[in-house]
Amino acid sequence: MPVFEKVLIANRGEIARRVIRTLRRLGIRSVSVYSDADAEAPHVREADEAVRIGPAEAARSYLDIDAVIAAAQATGAQAIHPGYGFLSENPAFGRACARAGIVFIGPGERALDIMADKIRARDHVAASGVPIVPGFSAAGMSDDEIVAAATEAGFPLLIKPSAGGGGKGMQEVRAASEIADAVAAARRIAAAAFGDDTLLFERLIRSPRHIEVQVLGDAQGHVVHLGERECTLQRRHQKVVEEAPSPLIDADTRHRLGDAARAAAASVDYRGAGTVEFIVSADRPDEFFFMEMNTRLQVEHPVTELVTGVDLVEQQLRIAAGEPLTLGDIAFQGHAIEARVYAESPSRGFLPATGEVLLWRSAEGVRTDAAVATGSAVTADYDPMIAKVIAHADDRAAALEALDAALADTVLLGVDTNIDFLRTLLADPVVRAGDMDTGLIDRMPPFADPAPSAAALVAAVDATPPVSHDGHASPLWLARSGWRIGAPADVWEQAFLTSAGEVVSTRSARSMTGESASAVAPDGTVWVHVGGVTSALTPLTRRQAMQHRLAQRERAAGATDPELRAPMPGAVVAVHAAEGATVTAGQKIVSIEAMKMEHPVIAPHDGILALVVAVGDQVRRDQTLARVTAPE
Repeated sequence: MPVFEKVLIANRGEIARRVIRTLRRLGIRSVSVYSDADAEAPHVREADEAVRIGPAEAARSYLDIDAVIAAAQATGAQAIHPGYGFLSENPAFGRACARAGIVFIGPGERALDIMADKIRARDHVAASGVPIVPGFSAAGMSDDEIVAAATEAGFPLLIKPSAGGGGKGMQEVRAASEIADAVAAARRIAAAAFGDDTLLFERLIRSPRHIEVQVLGDAQGHVVHLGERECTLQRRHQKVVEEAPSPLIDADTRHRLGDAARAAAASVDYRGAGTVEFIVSADRPDEFFFMEMNTRLQVEHPVTELVTGVDLVEQQLRIAAGEPLTLGDIAFQGHAIEARVYAESPSRGFLPATGEVLLWRSAEGVRTDAAVATGSAVTADYDPMIAKVIAHADDRAAALEALDAALADTVLLGVDTNIDFLRTLLADPVVRAGDMDTGLIDRMPPFADPAPSAAALVAAVDATPPVSHDGHASPLWLARSGWRIGAPADVWEQAFLTSAGEVVSTRSARSMTGESASAVAPDGTVWVHVGGVTSALTPLTRRQAMQHRLAQRERAAGATDPELRAPMPGAVVAVHAAEGATVTAGQKIVSIEAMKMEHPVIAPHDGILALVVAVGDQVRRDQTLARVTAPE
């Protein structure tokens, strides 16, 4: 008999689909909730039932406690699985479930209350003997008091929102002069993401490694750990690649880390699946400090599942139903590595990307947890992570090779992703050697999209739809027969504009070998996947190609563009200079927020500022935000 008859999943995307898989295997009916933006999403179609809970804005849908509880009551769900993010670590949500007589598949109220606040969590686990990073709470402090306390603590320091997680709002400060701007940004992001702008300052560990330990606790007081995960490869404090076990940790340190994690969990009578996160210096791998405890399932939980054979969602369900842990001794088999696929443009500074998924095809032989399918819409409303690709092998080297091959075989056309960047990262000698630290990605040179191969251009020619021949003397000029006077019939010349703004052309249209995938977007962009690389190409006429080449020459010879354009679609959350102000090159002018990330737009040169947008405006990618012109 299943532990529950029906469970509602208070989340979306890949985690909702992943929970549905376990529910189905256990014979439990699933209920998905969705916002207007997700009405056609895969997690909605795959659930046994689905309930609309509000508009696209998360605060009025996935974060609306009353709406989620009402959906559970309307469908007769006995329990709610919160996934991760959204309401998963919200004590008020846990209490609301209890009042409604619905089982919250997560820890008890005490664990949620204590661990939801980084400051309180630090103090609490320290009392249980768990080592913590030196630092101070900025709660109740004025800006002047914060500067004084930070100066006394010594630089560099890391500013963290007390109520949040996932790296959102974190800011590094290396001098007192940087504190004001960093605090303002951290508070703004924290207030928007978590409804609480309290900040915590901690000593910045040099050459840090991010190591976390998976724990499970039951209602009978038993707590076990399932080994550690290495989550060091991060960008802007967001994890990119995770693996289990860590190549840094030896058997003795693993034992001590496990004991510390179990102590932290036991100190709050932890129930369910949780993760205790530690920071370890690459120079002193035997020394570790508690950072925080995530009172939920983690994005990277599949690597633990693959090396232990334990379905963590099933364990969550059984624990929530009151069953005791019966795992026995945990055995670790092989090595697992996960790469997060984000909808973003690495060549544009990793800015979030949006669009329609024209074609999605996952790789064979590995585990892929995806939020999207062919036809899905990727919007700016939610987190940009759209899939995870996870490889498991006998050892780390084999797992790395398997993951790289799987990423090469993963096809996603229509939306920019970080897949090419992930393959570059996995090939880095430092990553291969396992000697990385959390600053590795930031030290890498700026990423450039791979130039389209000859095979990609041929595939793009084949996929390019015929254009209208209005105004031409004969359709032969645009026909795809390849016919022309004095030339072989298999030659066709076509120019394309690449995502990097370069004009490329091909004259061979019938010589491609090997597999390819292609799709054409509504705006005419031709997306092709050939040889493990995805290219987005815009077909150009000869006249357009010539105009682009001339414009490139003029830009190279001219001054910087006076117009400041939106680097991504999103909302204007801050304007940092007044209309008519005199600004200098590199000065922050406007901040844009999308997909839980904030990006500053800076002045390209000295001049007088003319603003085009205001705080609260929604902007498109490349929309003009302001102009900086030289004074007359």
